Amino acid sequence: MTGAVDRVLILVPAWNESRNVGTTVREILASCPDHDVAVIDDGSSDDTAAVARAAGATVLSLPFNLGVGGAMRTGFTYAQRMGYRKAIQVDADGQHNPADIDRVLAGLDIADIAIGARFSDVGDYEVRGPRKWAMRFLASVMSRVAHTRLTDVTSGFRAAGPRAIDQYVRYYPAEYLGDTLDSLVAACHEGLTVTQVPVAMRPRLHGRPSQGPIGASIYLLRSVFALLLAVMRRPRGVRPDAVAS
Repeated sequence: MTGAVDRVLILVPAWNESRNVGTTVREILASCPDHDVAVIDDGSSDDTAAVARAAGATVLSLPFNLGVGGAMRTGFTYAQRMGYRKAIQVDADGQHNPADIDRVLAGLDIADIAIGARFSDVGDYEVRGPRKWAMRFLASVMSRVAHTRLTDVTSGFRAAGPRAIDQYVRYYPAEYLGDTLDSLVAACHEGLTVTQVPVAMRPRLHGRPSQGPIGASIYLLRSVFALLLAVMRRPRGVRPDAVAS
């Protein structure tokens, strides 16, 4: 794609989001007319691909459902091959406000990865109970790994610079929350830097989240163990002193 190096690619992973993805793509294009949008249709059984294409997005269709991790690795591979130097993930369900895209991208001026953080005194997003404590613990551990204060390490609203895109093409886990936690740990182990930008979340447009409150709490508690394993695992080619630091 001519001039892709000077443009931003907005990646929208979508699985059976035909009721939401059209509105999301149109909002993105209205807010960010100078950016390109690629919807990764993750093996949907509905009209997600057709709706996204009609709304103006490039569509990358997977033959079956791989999960967010597999979809995003596909998106980053496309970004790398097409010469994009910046990419940002935006969920198809409308919870990420397109008006915040350029604010999150601005974080790449000082870091390789910029996270749109929901718990930074902006908006009214709130969690309670076990999920709240699990997320606080995850943020505490990741802050140590990243050597900077992070409050929302499970946010999927995040931007990647050129080094992060290359890293994600090499390694981007497919398991639940691996796309946010494990990928971030691996990137930090490779020496990439991270920052966060305060954003406000919006309600989902239509349908229900893939996990209810109880299911999300269970998965987050499980992710505590997954994060500890990711921190202890030594990525290939990384010096022991780099991991220890």
